[in-house]
Amino acid sequence: MDRGLFIAAAGMRAEQTRQDQLTNDLANAATPGYKRDRTTQTTFGDVLLSATRDGRAVGAVGLGPYADQTVTDLRAQPVRETGEPLDLAIEGDGYFAVQTPQGVRYTRNGQFTTSPTGTLADARGNQVLGQGGQPVPVDAQGRVAAGAVGVFALRDPRKVGEGEFQGTAAGQAPGVVRQGALEGSGVDPTIAMADMIASLRSFEAGQKSITTIDETLQKAANQVGSATGN
Repeated sequence: MDRGLFIAAAGMRAEQTRQDQLTNDLANAATPGYKRDRTTQTTFGDVLLSATRDGRAVGAVGLGPYADQTVTDLRAQPVRETGEPLDLAIEGDGYFAVQTPQGVRYTRNGQFTTSPTGTLADARGNQVLGQGGQPVPVDAQGRVAAGAVGVFALRDPRKVGEGEFQGTAAGQAPGVVRQGALEGSGVDPTIAMADMIASLRSFEAGQKSITTIDETLQKAANQVGSATGN
């Protein structure tokens, strides 16, 4: 394969990964407690070119970028008042714990509701856990005691799905539960849209490079064929 085609294709793959991540961020721009992702890019190692005829070194050339890793921005976001009694926000460090069919997951999204059994649950019906791992009861007035909701420290948190994390629980976190409020999303839609436009332009530049190289190769092949025929 022509080296230029490889470099352009590598760049397009890296931008496609970046666009997938930005699309997911934009879809969660209004999700309470959502933490945005960032995909870092690095380059393949350079190769040293040499002249075919005499082996003389010509110089080094890069082989294009690739998506290196996705990093989640775990910084706490501003809290806004909602007045809803089952909306909870953590001021400071820590995560809520919910019991899912896949095991215990952790989240900063405190937009909760009441389950059919009268306990606190997330939007998908998963039970919210207290500090001892027990369900949190909702009283007859549709309220919970803020101190009954667990706030867990989490070691090596990693995102699994929409706004949920896995990790090693490390006891009670110093964060405080605030009722009638929600933590904002970590996504700034304006910045995310600007990043998306920049990524799309980079992707289009890769497409144009491939088209140009393809046309050049086709033209060269036709000229060589014509010269051979003479």
